[in-house]
Amino acid sequence: MRFDSLKTDGSVLYKLLTGTIIPRPIGWISTIDENGINNLAPFSFFNAVGEDPPHLMFSTVRSGNKNKDTLNNVLQNKQFVVNLVTEETVEQMNMTSQSVDSEVDEFELANLTPIDSIFIKPKRVKESYVHFECEMVHHYFLEDHKNGGACIVIGKILTMHINDDILMEGNRINLDKYKPVARLAGSNYSKIGEIFSIKRN
Repeated sequence: MRFDSLKTDGSVLYKLLTGTIIPRPIGWISTIDENGINNLAPFSFFNAVGEDPPHLMFSTVRSGNKNKDTLNNVLQNKQFVVNLVTEETVEQMNMTSQSVDSEVDEFELANLTPIDSIFIKPKRVKESYVHFECEMVHHYFLEDHKNGGACIVIGKILTMHINDDILMEGNRINLDKYKPVARLAGSNYSKIGEIFSIKRN
């Protein structure tokens, strides 16, 4: 089958993209608004983009031509934290994926513990093993959309917080203790499965 982007319904394109580009890491993004209200939401269109200096990206859809609270907050103060999701926090992450009023603090909604960041105002999720404090350096709204498209946000990582429990010698990550969770399609998620190595030529 061939699916031309301009001739294929958006819902079909979404299913094909999320069903084939797997597994996807989950960026659990915490932000804060001008009134000091915390916001926390997961995004699976997320990844690292470089280490020199370290940057990452996430993309948020704009269904009905409306920004999500996360995007509004980032555009307003250019700050966000990426918390990473594990088997221990996946249920709480799922709770924060629901659409709620902007006055709702998702930390309270999901019974999570907000802790201070070092360089920025948004809180970190204490229950997460990894936090990246970020400052937005660039954003881009997708063009030629039909229902709002999406906005890509590039953030410079100001500092990383890695829980000592998952660090091994040489600053390697202990995956048996970390237990990250990744996004598949629909309601499906994945854990770390069989690991194999291939030496580079």
